Amino acid sequence: MLLNPHSRALAQIHFCVLLWGFTAILGKIITLGALPLVWWRMTIVTLVLLLVPAFWRGIGGLSVRRIATFAAIGVLVALHWLTFYGSIKLSNASVAATCMALAPVVTALVEPLLAGSRFDLRELGFGLAVIPGVVLVAGGTPAGMRSGIAVGFVSVLFVSVFSSLNKRFVERATPLAVTGLEMGAGAVFLGLLGSLLSGDAIFEFPAAVDLGFLLVLAIGCTLLPFALWLVTLRQLSAFTTALAVNMEPVYAILLAIVLLGEQRELGGMFYLGVGIIFAVVFLHPVLTRRHGSLAAARS
Repeated sequence: MLLNPHSRALAQIHFCVLLWGFTAILGKIITLGALPLVWWRMTIVTLVLLLVPAFWRGIGGLSVRRIATFAAIGVLVALHWLTFYGSIKLSNASVAATCMALAPVVTALVEPLLAGSRFDLRELGFGLAVIPGVVLVAGGTPAGMRSGIAVGFVSVLFVSVFSSLNKRFVERATPLAVTGLEMGAGAVFLGLLGSLLSGDAIFEFPAAVDLGFLLVLAIGCTLLPFALWLVTLRQLSAFTTALAVNMEPVYAILLAIVLLGEQRELGGMFYLGVGIIFAVVFLHPVLTRRHGSLAAARS
């Protein structure tokens, strides 16, 4: 049975989220600091795309102004990943991934302003419903990890802004062109930032084990899902994709328990909060479809 474009986009975004679930684990395993980790991640993706003819064809169809727009968004992507991995280093993979659950409520407010979409009170309600879960997550986290939560919240702001901007502009360019421009601009920005903060340390070649994990992170968990996510934005709102991304902690937490044993670091309140967040994620598409069916029946 063939899926309609909207259903296919939903399936694609959940596949992206599954791949993104590994990013928090890899961020914890890789021994590099947050800044060099993200710089290598974006640089590897950029180098790969420079070898893809479709990337150059996509670039050729863009104006200088549009290229500059996607480059600016790439800086926001870099800042999001920098703060996300900073949150992981300051806390753990489970906590950092769960902080992303605040993305829907922020996106519900930001998207109408930046993407020109209609403000939806129901979306704001779903976003607000996540907050009790986030409060419990914070309460179930050891005090020494609270700084990681704060940095994670900053990361949420960046992801909401760049997701909304990509929603606005992505239809005017190919996904590979957008991915390459944003990754390349982010790598240049972080390279300059790293040179100012730590000299040449950011450019040191990683150890063999770290390099292997970086390749998996860059290609399997960045290039593929990022380009596919841009495709889904042509069918889905930034809010819908942000809510779907709330499934990322499911995969991250399960993987962290199996691979990193992080369940020993977190209390029962944390998992109760996670349960509330997941309930909201699952209820959103059910209630949205029901509302759409009722509206159609009344018309």
